Amino acid sequence: MSFAKLDTLGRKLESLEHALSILGADEATHMAVGGGEKRAEAMANLAGMYHAQATAPEIADWIEAAKAEDLDTDQKLAIAEFERSYVSATCLPTEFVERRTAATMRSEQLWRDLRAKGDWDSFLPALEGVVALVREEAALRSAATGLAPYDALMDQYDPGNRTADIDPIFADLKTFLRDFVPEALAVQEERLAKRPRKSLNGPYPIEKQRELGLAAMRAVGFDFTHGSLAVSHHPFCGGVPTDVRMTTRYRTDEFLSSLMGVLHETGHALYEQGLPKDWSHWPLGKARGMGMHESQSLFVEMQVSRSPEFWEFLLPLVTQHLGADAIPGWDIADILNEVNHVERGYIRVDADEVTYPLHVILRYELEQELVAGKLEASQVPEAWDAKMTEYLGISTLDDPKDGPMQDVHWPGGAFGYFPSYTLGAMIAAQQWAAMEKVVPDARAQMRKGDFSAINQWRSDNIWNEASRYSTPDLITRATGEPLNADFFKSHLKRRYGRV
Repeated sequence: MSFAKLDTLGRKLESLEHALSILGADEATHMAVGGGEKRAEAMANLAGMYHAQATAPEIADWIEAAKAEDLDTDQKLAIAEFERSYVSATCLPTEFVERRTAATMRSEQLWRDLRAKGDWDSFLPALEGVVALVREEAALRSAATGLAPYDALMDQYDPGNRTADIDPIFADLKTFLRDFVPEALAVQEERLAKRPRKSLNGPYPIEKQRELGLAAMRAVGFDFTHGSLAVSHHPFCGGVPTDVRMTTRYRTDEFLSSLMGVLHETGHALYEQGLPKDWSHWPLGKARGMGMHESQSLFVEMQVSRSPEFWEFLLPLVTQHLGADAIPGWDIADILNEVNHVERGYIRVDADEVTYPLHVILRYELEQELVAGKLEASQVPEAWDAKMTEYLGISTLDDPKDGPMQDVHWPGGAFGYFPSYTLGAMIAAQQWAAMEKVVPDARAQMRKGDFSAINQWRSDNIWNEASRYSTPDLITRATGEPLNADFFKSHLKRRYGRV
């Protein structure tokens, strides 16, 4: 039976994925400096083996034959998702993949050197080359999938997302935020006039911060029999669902950035640990795209961990693990002043949840124009500055380092990825609203450190569904309606607006 052949192939591919994921996580955390060359060789060979097996021509025949077999509902969905993954993997000619890989690697290396200098003119030729390749890739993916070019790029990261659906949602959110950001800043100024921000009382030993992070992870549901926490230069959640490798980084002068980072990555980890084990070797059993993955991390970080109810539970743990003099004189309001501080800024990754979506929408709009040929790479600084000035009231024209050179996505050719970040925040707010209808005392349970009912709702409606449905369909099935910006706007109003 062809379904059985695909099942066997899936188990082989899963083993290679497992090895690559664990080797990659180890490289970022524990590998000795001298191990890099052989590690790269090993991973390159494994990746080559994976690609050869995942794109074998006979797979297309197996998929077609399996469709005619007597399959149950899940098996039919599994075949459909396998076919989508196969088309995505095979629609680019090997010659193109080699050209793109070489160009983006050179572009990234150049970017790392030139970004610190803010040398846009020297970087521009490399970016122009990447944009040309991205346009070529968009055309190839469009021809293979029947999607519009930018939609075909976006579909890699969030299957089912289309600009026709996202454009009006982002336009609505942008209009709201351009008025709401000044309101949030004014409310914050009034609050800080009565209760100024306090200074943290460091140093905070790393080992004590680690114990606090582990306690927070355990409280919100992380399974330490199937995962661990380490240190890396850039925090990430990797590994595999049965062995999730989470990392953070520490500063001894403050503890909140590491703690919030741990909680963000725990959201990713809970999703991976909650995926259906019976389908782990099929694309059907994987997480449903980057927007949904980001929604799970932001559900924990934003909806849960930046709320007063969460800190009623966690504040005693801070004192327990960091010491009685860790934050002398601080109460929950002081903590919230820090973790929910709003500020107009240049850097996307440092932005708060009020201004962050404007950073993403700016990039989403510009990269659509770049892919369509309506904007050239040489015109990006002026176009970027115009939108930055309009949306956030700050100019980047004389500072490309903190403007269009700040992200690695474009140098690396990752066009269509940015929307996932803000879609994730919106999905998280909509999921919280839907969950609270089923668990009306969720906030009271948080105060006691009980996240079992909250996580059960997420398991039933998101984690166990894995990739059975497209991103838009999964949102609708989980929350009862399509993605709606009103839930995110209401969340921001409650937390940052005039009540």
